[in-house]
Amino acid sequence: MRTSFLAGLLVLLSSFAALAQEATSQPSPSEPSAIQALLQEQSALILKSSRKTIAPAIAALADSGLPQAQAVLEAWQAKALWMRKSDGVFFRGEKLEAKRYQLFDFHNDAPVGEFAKSDLKQIKPNSGIRAMIATALVQFQLTDPDPIRRAEALTAIERAPAAALLAPLRASIRSETDPVLKARKSRIEQLLTIAHDPDEARRIATIKTMSDDLGLDVRATLNPLVVTQLQAFEGAVPAVLNIATEITPGEAALSREAAYDLLVAAKLAPALVTRDDIRATLAAHIEGGKVGGVPIAQLNTDAARTRAYTALVEADLAPALVGETQITAHLAKHSFAEVYQEPSAAITEAAEAALEAISARVAMGQSLDLTLDALSLASIYFLAAIGLAITFGVMGVINMAHGEFIMMGAYTGYVVQQVIPNHTVSILVAVPLAFAVTFAAGVAMERLVIRWLYNRPLETLLATFGISIALQQLAKNIFGTQARPLTAPGWLDGAWVINDVVSISYIRIAIFALALIFLGVFLFIMRRTRLGLETRAVTQNRAMAGSMGINPERVNMLTFGLGSGIAGIAGVAIGLFAKVTSELGSDYIVQSFMTVVVGGVGNIWGTLAGATMIGFFQKGVEWLNPSNTLAAQTYMIIFIIVFIQFRPRGIIALKGRAAGD
Repeated sequence: MRTSFLAGLLVLLSSFAALAQEATSQPSPSEPSAIQALLQEQSALILKSSRKTIAPAIAALADSGLPQAQAVLEAWQAKALWMRKSDGVFFRGEKLEAKRYQLFDFHNDAPVGEFAKSDLKQIKPNSGIRAMIATALVQFQLTDPDPIRRAEALTAIERAPAAALLAPLRASIRSETDPVLKARKSRIEQLLTIAHDPDEARRIATIKTMSDDLGLDVRATLNPLVVTQLQAFEGAVPAVLNIATEITPGEAALSREAAYDLLVAAKLAPALVTRDDIRATLAAHIEGGKVGGVPIAQLNTDAARTRAYTALVEADLAPALVGETQITAHLAKHSFAEVYQEPSAAITEAAEAALEAISARVAMGQSLDLTLDALSLASIYFLAAIGLAITFGVMGVINMAHGEFIMMGAYTGYVVQQVIPNHTVSILVAVPLAFAVTFAAGVAMERLVIRWLYNRPLETLLATFGISIALQQLAKNIFGTQARPLTAPGWLDGAWVINDVVSISYIRIAIFALALIFLGVFLFIMRRTRLGLETRAVTQNRAMAGSMGINPERVNMLTFGLGSGIAGIAGVAIGLFAKVTSELGSDYIVQSFMTVVVGGVGNIWGTLAGATMIGFFQKGVEWLNPSNTLAAQTYMIIFIIVFIQFRPRGIIALKGRAAGD
């Protein structure tokens, strides 16, 4: 019984203590809260709402350490800050109905009642003030429990890095629990340290740490540290300045005219009086038909106008003329120098060394990136030309419809994707199906047309050219003239990013791998299968192969079908990144023929070498003249014409019938 009484007494005393503490924490009605007192101190600046004078008020709130400061700034930024006219107290307001608002106390966010709009004054910050408030809010958002808010704060710092944000950002890194945000905070902290940290040694150490980073943000942070400005000084250049170089007027870097203009801009020398200035001054001082004692009728020569102007100068009615003697004297009394905007010489030296190291790495990265692009283009040309290399090399047929087999393969992939929506499965189905479709089309073309035109190259060229036009028109009739999408699987989206300079898309990597697979398959067919043995025999000596029991016509048919089928698979691959239209094949037929001819007719290694040479040459020309891709193709054709003059059989010449042809 006694124990229960004591327990109840303790509970009662605890309740009284809690109530007493709550009462002491709440300000009395006559006593403003700490946040309200701060708002009253800054009331004049807040009500004025001028971007030029508001900074101290925002800084006072942000640096106050009061828990309500964030709510005040957020309400202010959202135009929800209101002042009650009767007593000048600030509240957060929410609109209820027409011209009535519910006010909330900033101390505890408790409602204080409804008021008419006529009793209140809304604080409406302009866009400039809202931007300043957003910067001040960043320090609160860096430790916000919501990771999205913390990420938004980091984005705000990246957009507007300021020295005031360095300390709160640095303080928030240790407590950051998200590893991605922590790494991002650390990087931004390093960039702010380079730009704004007052500790020179720390800035230099951070610059050296990031000197191997190729990020654009690093270069954007370092570049302002090495920016110079041409300045003029009366007498010698001050030794306290961080001087990049001193310049003598009259040198290539600074002409006498530019140097004197700089003196005039700095108000260290009188401005030059131009002819227009003289005419305007004379026109403004006409009295009694004369100017400076010279009749107006006589002011038709430079000498007369100069005499009249000199009279005005002597009468203190115009500024004096500045001649070469005066210009020389002024230039002799002044010094000129390129001055770093960064006052510390040690920091500019470290920044220049870091930028030089980064530039070297960027150059290496660009070379690697250009090489990857060239290899990617070479793999595309190789895929497009490998089928043509088979038909042209073995049969000697100039197949102008080869590009249309590429187009047929691309359209086959599109049709498959309409039936099978899963992009990965559809591509796996489209590759063998495209081979089958174009293989059949090639066999049909060889049986119906090509077999009757052997050893008649001109007729073959015209016939296949007509077939290509017919196939293009057929594609337009079936699929229309609009481009059709051939979508790559999701796992081929994006790119392999090595650094900020070097990257290559996954589709290009896949095409490069496919080209290597085709190379291996072709070598296997030609060296390990009966068809390959017969094909090589027909290629080297058609008559002898026929006498050994090989049917050359059957070999030609299967070989033509094989080349057409490979072109169809190439069409599926090319369609993943190119527009699938009826003209798709015509975009690659010229490059395919050039690849085969340059590499060596009928030789797979020659085709690979030709594709590599053309790909690297075209990318090299595009790098030298990136704004004109047509020029790159023009130079490439000229290069190939010159190359063929010296090596008419290509890089790797083929022996046998094809070489004789």
